[in-house]
Amino acid sequence: MSAPSMTLFHNPASPFVRKVRVLLIETGQQDRVALQACVPTPVTPDAQVVQGNPVGKIPALRLADGSVLHDSRVILDYLDHQHVGNPLIPRDGSARWRRLTLASMADGIMDAAVLVRYETALRPVEKHWAPWLDEQRNKIRRAVAELEQDAIAELTSHFDIASISVACALGYLDFRHPDLQWRTANPKLADWYAEVSLRPSMLDTQPPV
Repeated sequence: MSAPSMTLFHNPASPFVRKVRVLLIETGQQDRVALQACVPTPVTPDAQVVQGNPVGKIPALRLADGSVLHDSRVILDYLDHQHVGNPLIPRDGSARWRRLTLASMADGIMDAAVLVRYETALRPVEKHWAPWLDEQRNKIRRAVAELEQDAIAELTSHFDIASISVACALGYLDFRHPDLQWRTANPKLADWYAEVSLRPSMLDTQPPV
């Protein structure tokens, strides 16, 4: 087995990192990538990450030639061009735009959930902005409801960029925001997630307890 040719700067708690790791496993590329742990926050960037990504966010993927790709959407697109199986991001046509739109909706859930996490975990309670927190949670509820209403058949049809992104978003809600109880109003999505969460790629990338 050859040594990994790429390095992924990652934190196992990040849903954006998890998307990349799930795709690596689903496409059989996990042995090509070494994992470099880092824990950047909005106020304490990681020095190694900043060298290749001045914004300081993860995931960031350092390639064999030393160049660095970021953010998760770019990394996923790159990795999906590096394997010989069926693409997990449709290359063209209406399917491409629909699957990427579903993935974008999942990213929106993650964005809002991470922002709520930062606000509640890093800022003093007396500085929490309640209306802002409420609207971030409402974004999550609206997006999950849209997936419940209009996307179950599509998510079930393929475990690709859309399904990976939604699964990682829902997993992050379970991890950081169980109080939202997203399953209560979304039983079809809950059933779908119960099934896909048993895939080896999802089991192997569960966030730390």
